[in-house]
Amino acid sequence: MAVDIERSWLEVLHDEFDKPYMQKLREFLKQEKEAGIKVYPKGSDIFNAFNKTPFTNLKTVILGQDPYHGPNQAIGLSFAVNKGITVPPSLKNIYKELQTDIPGFTMPSHGDLTGWAEQGVLMLNATLTVQAGKPGSHQKKGWEIFTDTVIRTISEQKEGVVFLLWGKFAQAKEELIDTAKHHVLKAAHPSPYSADNGFFGCHHFSKTNEILIKENKAPIDWQIK
Repeated sequence: MAVDIERSWLEVLHDEFDKPYMQKLREFLKQEKEAGIKVYPKGSDIFNAFNKTPFTNLKTVILGQDPYHGPNQAIGLSFAVNKGITVPPSLKNIYKELQTDIPGFTMPSHGDLTGWAEQGVLMLNATLTVQAGKPGSHQKKGWEIFTDTVIRTISEQKEGVVFLLWGKFAQAKEELIDTAKHHVLKAAHPSPYSADNGFFGCHHFSKTNEILIKENKAPIDWQIK
């Protein structure tokens, strides 16, 4: 199966793309397209998180659940949206936390987090596609097998990666991570329904940079340009 994914990721994940679950997933997506069902993000953005954050550059992982399901929202990076699209509530809360955590951080006018990805922040959703207007519609179709493998591969082949696990769904993935080799920071999800229960005040962004500096890695410039 030919997949348009960045070379260093292809080297560590190449076996996955020929496995039966991936072939089933590919057939499922093909059937959705043939039935005229709108799927987000667009095909060229499905592996955007990998293409913007090569395996060789990866320093931090922010784990989300599935892509936004509204028109022109999803760009293949967890929590991020296209420029010109209203910043979603969870991302607004992420920005609010950054304002209190990172000195000088100013509230951006858009939600495109490509700048983080290019600095080594893998913005990974557990499910990489979704049907328009139907959140969770592509769960349990095979994507979770793939993204769990991604997390395990990072855990096994990298060292000193900072995993940001927000909410119960993300925190369930901790079992895939070797916490003796890596750093796991946990907090409530930034959703308006839960941000007051421990996301606000978690200081994960400054803590991530403190860890990266101790690991002799460049800290992340969290300011969205």
